[in-house]
Amino acid sequence: MMYLALADLVLLTHAAFVLFAVVGGLAVLRWPRLAWVHLPAVVWAVLIEYAGWICPLTPLEATLRQAGGEVAYAGGFVEHYVTACLYPSGLTRGVQIVLGSLVLALNAVVYWRLAAHRAAGQQVATRRG
Repeated sequence: MMYLALADLVLLTHAAFVLFAVVGGLAVLRWPRLAWVHLPAVVWAVLIEYAGWICPLTPLEATLRQAGGEVAYAGGFVEHYVTACLYPSGLTRGVQIVLGSLVLALNAVVYWRLAAHRAAGQQVATRRG
């Protein structure tokens, strides 16, 4: 029972990381210093998708599920949880590239906006000074 609870905790941590990587840039607009944590998360998430790697949290969750008596799922986190909902036919390399590109594009827009906002603020400060 404890192994399954730990597996669920890993699952929630993994889901929170994916959510943070995808939309965490919106939090960076409010708290710009969060970028120091968010940008590496985005790089890791995009790299995982582009390279077709498996995040280390996936085998950890699978091991904990097996130790708890469940059958571990095959494939990665995105394939098992996200793709199963969005793309029932399965995960392909093309879908992985699209997912990675969407994360990259969304966050590029957010960071472009943050940079534009900072540049505008610096112009206002220069005029006052």
